Amino acid sequence: MSRRIRREKRAFTLLEILIVVGILAVLAALVVPSLLGASDEAKIKIAETAVGRNGPIAGALKKYRFDVGTYPESDDGLEALFRIPSGIDEDAKIWKGPYLDGTPEELRDPWGEEFVYECPGKFNEGAYDLSSKGPDRKEDSDDDVKNWREK
Repeated sequence: MSRRIRREKRAFTLLEILIVVGILAVLAALVVPSLLGASDEAKIKIAETAVGRNGPIAGALKKYRFDVGTYPESDDGLEALFRIPSGIDEDAKIWKGPYLDGTPEELRDPWGEEFVYECPGKFNEGAYDLSSKGPDRKEDSDDDVKNWREK
């Protein structure tokens, strides 16, 4: 008696493939929104660090104030950290900048907007107010990232 060895080729059916694709689609629908939310949260943290009292901009403003004696005026803005303001006498050599690397055009929040700088500050009297417009890119809205606390 000879035995015949039968080899069956096994493959996935169309139904099995559709079930797997459906499961993957459901998982993607659950995971993708949470990943996008994590991106926004990370950008908010970066903005908080940038405008915070111990952030890089605050450090540069402190160095500027130490050298010049005051914070830059609102009219000069954060550009005063890169280029000597017109109101400062170059011969006095009190401006020892640039206080930040790069250019004023590169100093942007995580959403690509300019930081909002005001000196003297409305909320930080005797100092400056610094903020980011936040994810909605609109000034004075609920999602702004600020260097002051509302009371």
